[in-house]
Amino acid sequence: MIKENRRLFKIFNCISEGILFFLAYMIATYIRFDVMYGNYPVLETVWNIPCFFAVFCYVIIVLILCYLTKQYRYNAITQPDILLMGKLCVVNGVGILLLTAFLYVTRVVDFSRYAIFWFYLISTGLIITKRIIVTLLFQHYCKQGRYYTNIVVVGNGALAADYIHSVSERANMGMRVLGYISKSVKEGLGKNLGMYEDLDKILQDSDIEEIVIALESHEVEFMPMVIAAGEKAGVKISIIPFYNNYIPNHPSIDVIGNCKLMNIRQIPLDNIVLAFLKRGMDIVGSTLLITLSSPLMLFVAVGIKLSSPGPILFKQERIGRYKRPFIMYKFRSMRVNTAENTGWSQNTDPRKTKFGSFIRKCSLDEFPQFFNVLKGDMSLIGPRPEIPFHVNHFKDEIPLYLVRQQVRPGITGWAQVKGYRGDTSIKKRIECDIWYIENWSIFLDIKILFMTVFGGMINQEKLS
Repeated sequence: MIKENRRLFKIFNCISEGILFFLAYMIATYIRFDVMYGNYPVLETVWNIPCFFAVFCYVIIVLILCYLTKQYRYNAITQPDILLMGKLCVVNGVGILLLTAFLYVTRVVDFSRYAIFWFYLISTGLIITKRIIVTLLFQHYCKQGRYYTNIVVVGNGALAADYIHSVSERANMGMRVLGYISKSVKEGLGKNLGMYEDLDKILQDSDIEEIVIALESHEVEFMPMVIAAGEKAGVKISIIPFYNNYIPNHPSIDVIGNCKLMNIRQIPLDNIVLAFLKRGMDIVGSTLLITLSSPLMLFVAVGIKLSSPGPILFKQERIGRYKRPFIMYKFRSMRVNTAENTGWSQNTDPRKTKFGSFIRKCSLDEFPQFFNVLKGDMSLIGPRPEIPFHVNHFKDEIPLYLVRQQVRPGITGWAQVKGYRGDTSIKKRIECDIWYIENWSIFLDIKILFMTVFGGMINQEKLS
């Protein structure tokens, strides 16, 4: 329910801010064509279908950029700060500049620079004002206690303590723990309301709206009694199972007869439709990138040939999806050597050529991997593929290491844009890879592409 409410909150913010953008456009054009120069017919000049369609496209693009820059996170909306307002100003400013350049080049509609200037000021001002009002209203309702869901926790073990602590740190989630019920009193958990046998009487309090069952494994015998009391009182019931640490963030449950099977690791790309969409994006994206980068790849190939003897391409066996090996292509940036299959390169690696250092710094050596993507060995976005030497080494050292082999490896990935590239913490890199696999979406891939282009093309340490 929490996740659903947050999703609805994001949708509300996107729609409301989209409406404000349209309102800003109408106010700006009215000021420009009516207030400033009253001899222009506003309706015929800029209040028509072609202009409204252009504004609609602009609004969609800016809302996507706002989403990618995390301006629609629940915490961002309920507790906005100067940084988020600055992000809005920058995103809207970049959008205005791109819109101006597009209209100037294409001339699809007549435009006024004054109108665009007023549109930027008014739209930014309206949205900042709206976000401040939403925050003030939220804080007002929280102070009155009208927004909170009153919760009683059943249990006093590690699970109960973790839940109570998590709720207390996230007051903006709209939940308040009134106390806990257990066989014994435990310090640091708040108010003890009684024992399990007292639950019927305790739930007669009309302020209690939900109970969260956080029993430990040795207390499972109390579960039927607690659930029966909760249903009798008509309150909502949530359960934190004692095997909580083994449950994924997005579990799925299959039902076979009376048996409920929980999948320990649910991967969105197991869905054939989503997998088809990602593969389609890879094919279109790699084809487009190969076409656009062909002159640059020709320049790099000539530079490699002139800078040192040896082949233009560096071919290396990597481990891909389902632990299947494939040959990954890169532009050669080092002198031919015998250590290429046993170690990562360093920023000051003596094996690099001068031209090789340049193309590695700009990530130009990765461009031939577009052909790996087109072939189906790799994806544009995904965990970086490793050589067999590292896979054999880390699969025993890091228990979840091979989980990353359930998807196609990528040219760039969540770990790389988070700074875990080259000779960095392998444990942190795997955590990022698994998070990406479990939380994959088209929007996440687009976000990583943006972060790679604007933050990761020029780097100090190379991808593995």
